[in-house]
Amino acid sequence: MTTMEQTPKANRVHIGFFGRCNAGKSTLINMLTGQPIALVSDIAGTTTDPVSKAMEILPLGPVVITDTAGVDDTSELGPLRINKTKELLPRMNLAVYVLKTDEAPTAADLEWLGLLQRQNVNTLLILNEVVGKTADIYMAESGTLLNELNLPYIGANLLTNDKQQIILEKLGSMRPKDSEDEQSLLAGLVEPHDIILLVCPIDGAAPKGRLILPQVQMIREILDAHGMSLVVQTEEVATALTKLAVKPKLVITDSQAFDAVAKQVPDDIPLTSFSILMARFKGNLKTLAAGVKAVKNLKPGSKVLISEGCTHHRQCDDIGTVKIPRWLKQAGYEDLDLQWTSGGAFPTDVTDFDLIIHCGACMLTRREVLRRLEVSEEQGVPIVNYGVLIASLHGILERALSPFVAEL
Repeated sequence: MTTMEQTPKANRVHIGFFGRCNAGKSTLINMLTGQPIALVSDIAGTTTDPVSKAMEILPLGPVVITDTAGVDDTSELGPLRINKTKELLPRMNLAVYVLKTDEAPTAADLEWLGLLQRQNVNTLLILNEVVGKTADIYMAESGTLLNELNLPYIGANLLTNDKQQIILEKLGSMRPKDSEDEQSLLAGLVEPHDIILLVCPIDGAAPKGRLILPQVQMIREILDAHGMSLVVQTEEVATALTKLAVKPKLVITDSQAFDAVAKQVPDDIPLTSFSILMARFKGNLKTLAAGVKAVKNLKPGSKVLISEGCTHHRQCDDIGTVKIPRWLKQAGYEDLDLQWTSGGAFPTDVTDFDLIIHCGACMLTRREVLRRLEVSEEQGVPIVNYGVLIASLHGILERALSPFVAEL
């Protein structure tokens, strides 16, 4: 299967494997997957940095499994590795925490199990049964602190496959209901035989030889709903509309072309953007739509964080570093203190910022996006995404949000 045919990582269930050095995390991963995914050794600390692998595991389906460094890593780089592991927590849908039954849970174990609970990560305890001590005996001897966490647990000899199916089925039953596969980009917007016009500019920032992920996902969802997609570039919108015998149910455009497309699409045809649909799919459109109101309060010196969920080579007309700053300036917001983050980086403290502008988040999990929204809300910093902001700066926000009035 090629990369283009695979389920995107952001739409997979993310499962993190945690525990102390040499607890058996890597052995468990290899047992569950039936493949030598993780390096196994008797030497503590073999896994140094988080290692992720996208794959299919039945009955879970498409997943990303991540083997992490030991939570008790005392090497010179230990603190850096542990911090790297903590950065992964917002994207995890499920956690597997491994303990050995010949060692009592330590303060580090309890700290991390508590951290996973506070992050609302559904956690399964795997008790690596050694020296003949069963999981039930271990739990009875482990004291109240571990038992008070009230976590489901399974005892298993990780050197055999005896419990493989039991563990997988348990993880499947713990699968969160807000993961991406339970969501839909076009929920309530497309029905059989509907025509959806997709506007996909092919410019200097477009990837060579392919479409970007939200565009591909949109086409697939239209096909799944037995609708019909017509894909055009910005310059062909008006011509496409004249060639259609019926009006499209909806026009979806790249946010960068909002202004040009809006001029070609009659007011009686609903119009929105890929980015706005991604905001609805990945996060909370109501929160992001409310955040745009803070733009009018920006003044010279205001601190604005522009955050992108992926890491890519910057193009000459990059949307986050070039176009959005230019559009803000054209709208009268000059001399702003702009700062950027990309990939998995997102500050835990955003109180210094007056506004956060986030990308469509096609490369992030829904859980991670919701966590970023939560951080912003808790710290009282408004957040908006690219699509909502661009529509507002071009004076067509009301129209771009009109298909979702009932949700706002």
